[in-house]
Amino acid sequence: MVRRLRAMAGKAHDESGQALVEAALAIPVLLVLVFGVVAAGRVVEAKIAVQAAARESSRALAVAPSEEQGIADALTAGENVADGYGLGSDRLTVEVDSGGFARGGTVTSEVRYNVSLSDLPLLSFFDVDVGASHSERIDIYRSREVAAR
Repeated sequence: MVRRLRAMAGKAHDESGQALVEAALAIPVLLVLVFGVVAAGRVVEAKIAVQAAARESSRALAVAPSEEQGIADALTAGENVADGYGLGSDRLTVEVDSGGFARGGTVTSEVRYNVSLSDLPLLSFFDVDVGASHSERIDIYRSREVAAR
């Protein structure tokens, strides 16, 4: 009789499927969390790269000997910096504004990049656009010979 009661009590507390149910509930949440961290890392990395490209692009324009040369140098500098950070040129845009290119004036560079998350399984439907703008003053004490070129 005691054996029979113990056997019935053991069946009442059977937890053989509990771990499977807990895993089925926890794994999707953990996967979304992991992929979200990876996506956030990619977006932050792209934001840092875009800021660096905008800064270098506007600096190249501000120190250039002429407006035409400065615009060409600025576009090249922005693309080179972005390439150095591993950003694809097909999703990158670099725009520069020389602002008249006068001594004491301000030049501005704006860089935008589309971060694709299509290779992440649970976040494949997201694309994130990051952008940065940087303004740089043209030195007021620039040489007149350099400014005249």
